Amino acid sequence: MKDVAKRRHRPPTEAETAYRGGYAEGRRFGGCQAMMERVQMFEPTVRNMKVLYIPQGFDAIDEGVIGALQQSVRECVVGSPANMLQEASQHRPDLVLVMNGLHVFPPDHLEQVNGIRGLGIRTAVWFVDDPYFTEDTTSICQHYDVVFTHEEAAVPFYTAHGAGRVIYMPLAVNPGMFQPRRTGPQHQYDICFIGTGFWNRIALFDELAPFLADKKVFIAGSQWNRLQRSDILGRFIHEGWIDPGATVDYYNGAKIVINVHRTCENGEDNRNTHHLQGHSINPRTYEISACGTMQITDARNDLPRYYRPGYDIETFTTAAELQRKIKYYLHHEEERRALAWRGLLTTLNQHTFTRRIAQLLEHV
Repeated sequence: MKDVAKRRHRPPTEAETAYRGGYAEGRRFGGCQAMMERVQMFEPTVRNMKVLYIPQGFDAIDEGVIGALQQSVRECVVGSPANMLQEASQHRPDLVLVMNGLHVFPPDHLEQVNGIRGLGIRTAVWFVDDPYFTEDTTSICQHYDVVFTHEEAAVPFYTAHGAGRVIYMPLAVNPGMFQPRRTGPQHQYDICFIGTGFWNRIALFDELAPFLADKKVFIAGSQWNRLQRSDILGRFIHEGWIDPGATVDYYNGAKIVINVHRTCENGEDNRNTHHLQGHSINPRTYEISACGTMQITDARNDLPRYYRPGYDIETFTTAAELQRKIKYYLHHEEERRALAWRGLLTTLNQHTFTRRIAQLLEHV
């Protein structure tokens, strides 16, 4: 009897652990496939337009927008921030759509926009970094015919700062990039977070450190050397850029992915000199859910427009609440999977770039 008791309480072998992990992964992926079979197909109306698209360099967003434009307009030409005026003069599009207009755009960016408008070509910019760079966007917004912003709170703000027409346009996901897939043991973790170590995220993970100590955790991105509790969390940190393909693998392999919006405070991490507060959700919200993975995100005001907390996404407001929910869902696998599957279905039915670009084109 003692030998039987010992076998019952011995730690699982490596082979047993791999078998259990493989079974759980197969169960999760099978459920994702069942959800994808229920997705409502969407065929956009092809508009008789020629669009010159100027990318920002965010592959996860740019590729989704380009693919959606190619399905939605007669012709889509992809240009470059440095040569947008020359390309507009050459191609004579009906619309020049600029993604963000920040970071990689040259000093003569706004002169080029004015030149394009001088050719009689309509211009639009889609701000997807709001409200973190209001020091720059308050002047940029005045030069475009139409301003789209993914931040609802920015609509009256840009109107007050001289923009002619401002439209709230939330972000979306490219399901050709972010999608359910099978993963191997090297990508399988209890908890995953991928993103820059902004100060509010650092404070959260420092507080969670004792709780996370005995979990299998993956944290990736830059500036995580700011952590105070690197004695506990240091072994979980993968410093540096994780490309979208690897990000999808880690999202799929995680039991829970944490989403933390960056702080809106002006300072070292932001150029939000107008102190505009953020209400809207980030692109990561859609991307995690599109992988069919359980997501726990900090609550933003307009989240309930797009997801139902407790049904297809989970939220938290404090580190203690996040800790309780992580503990609960790690021990309730069926509830965790079901919530993740519902999040996948919501995302693919409502929040793809093909659907979002169709909405955007209605305004131009």
